[in-house]
This record gives sequence, C-alpha cells and structure tokens, in this order.
Amino acid sequence: MFIYIVRHAWAGEFGDPRWPNDNLRPLTEDGKARFQAVAKHLSAAGLAPAAIATSPLVRTRQTAEILAAAVAPSPVIEEVDALAPGSNLEELIAWSNRQEGDVAWVGHAPDVGFLAASLMGDGSANLRFAKGACAAIRFHGQAALKHGELYWHATAKLLGY
Repeated sequence: MFIYIVRHAWAGEFGDPRWPNDNLRPLTEDGKARFQAVAKHLSAAGLAPAAIATSPLVRTRQTAEILAAAVAPSPVIEEVDALAPGSNLEELIAWSNRQEGDVAWVGHAPDVGFLAASLMGDGSANLRFAKGACAAIRFHGQAALKHGELYWHATAKLLGY
C-alpha cells in the first residue's frame, strides 16, 4: 500500500481581506495551473490512488480535485476532518486501512511533514513540504505508525514547474 501525502497547492495570501474566514481561501489561478502540471507528471510516473482524503478547507479540496482529474480512473474524494489543521494521524491511518488500494492525503503544512515523519519513524523529525509537493510512503501490508518507507518525495520545482 502507498500513502501519497500532498500539501495543498499555491493559494491566496493568508490574511487577504477577501477571505476573512481562512477556511475559504482558494487556490490562485497560477497555483491551479502549476499543480495540474505536477499532478499530470506524477500520474504519468505511476501515482494512482484509489481514494483521496482531503482537509475540508477550500484550498485542499481544490488540490484534491486537480489530483483526481489527473489520475485514471478518477479516485473518490472524501473530506476527512482529521486532515484539517492540527491533523489526527490515528484517524487518518484508520481511514486509509479501510480503503481498497493506495490512498492520498491532501493537507496543510506543517502537519503533512509531521504526518510523513510519524509514518516513517518516531515523529520527532519533519519532512519539508513545499506547496504542491507530494511524498510516496510505502507499506508492506496495512499502514501503521513507524512502518512506512519513503519511496519518493517530489516538489514542483524539482519537476520543473
């Protein structure tokens, strides 16, 4: 099983008065286009989650929709409160183990870095996630704390976007 951990793509600036409720802050047009290129690249390289969990915030939902559109067949997207800022790793692992096949989690920094570190070790480290970055963590069998293997970690910049 793979868990693909994705940080949301480039969104409007934090504190912009157009979005007094930060939960509603959307992706920028450039952010959508850049992540669309990243998602197509990763899909062509084999990323194929059967299900995508997303934080309920607008920018993560939009990122998940772009990812789903790049993958064939298009995976189911589910809003999972455990991916909201302050993520709940135990709930995410349980959600993942209930799915059929590989999954993706679309969330926020710094949470995604700590989630990845906890899946691979004791969680005291942090894996840096730039906006739109994705890490593939592999498990032999079901997902479990400290049993993941970092298979790859890609950023838009590394991929040329």
